[in-house]
Amino acid sequence: MSASPEPADADAPPALERAAVRLRLVGTAALAGALVAAVWLVATLVVGDFAGSVETTFALGSLAFGFGLLGWSGAVALGRGIESMQTHLDTGTGWTEADARRAMARILGFGLGVMLGATTVGTAVSAVA
Repeated sequence: MSASPEPADADAPPALERAAVRLRLVGTAALAGALVAAVWLVATLVVGDFAGSVETTFALGSLAFGFGLLGWSGAVALGRGIESMQTHLDTGTGWTEADARRAMARILGFGLGVMLGATTVGTAVSAVA
């Protein structure tokens, strides 16, 4: 016999609304990352080695992206266990799986934005030059 599936939560928002919230969460962080990368690369265009700056900026963005991805997957995999442990130990830190996933999604989005910003600005400048 197979276990019957759990009933859907009646209070949960529709899937489209949840997707919009997640897209806004990652999208705003990606936009911020792209703006930071663009401002940084325009400043280095005026001051110094532009090609090296594009590579370094992309590498730093990929580092943030990787950290966010690893942290998000760790929060998903271990979050409920950590919450249970904190409840059992009565630590009262207020750490939750949802907050950890949200924070890591923002870091992931920021890194993605930096990578996209570095690629876009680097391509635009090389096409003009």
